[in-house]
Amino acid sequence: MFAVRYLLRLVPALVMMTAIFVLSALPASKVPTLGPYDVYFKKMAHAIGYGLLGVSYYYALPTRLPRFARWSMALGLSLGFALSDEFHQSFVSGRTSSIRDVAIDGLGAFLALFLAAGYSSSINRPSRVETLPNSGPD
Repeated sequence: MFAVRYLLRLVPALVMMTAIFVLSALPASKVPTLGPYDVYFKKMAHAIGYGLLGVSYYYALPTRLPRFARWSMALGLSLGFALSDEFHQSFVSGRTSSIRDVAIDGLGAFLALFLAAGYSSSINRPSRVETLPNSGPD
């Protein structure tokens, strides 16, 4: 049962990796142009896609690891995938690879992980309910 639950935790990361790979394999002629804001939309898509990938890696990593270790590993895996994706993209017709895209991917992963780690620490922390001293007779 444990193995099944662990494998299910990998599904979001595998889905994101597949989506990123498929989209980056499109030749430039098949990528739509989005008008004057084309570059901004595409760079925002990079950041959002790798943000989701980073969070899915964080989710997939074992919870027994310290939070910072999971965060660091998820960021490292995201950057590694960004580098491999840019290398892959260099072989696609009409597409180029760019270290700037890797930086944008890393920034997206960093920001999403920062928010996700903060969120997960706030929901895992026991609530602090202060009890008032009893002012009446016992």
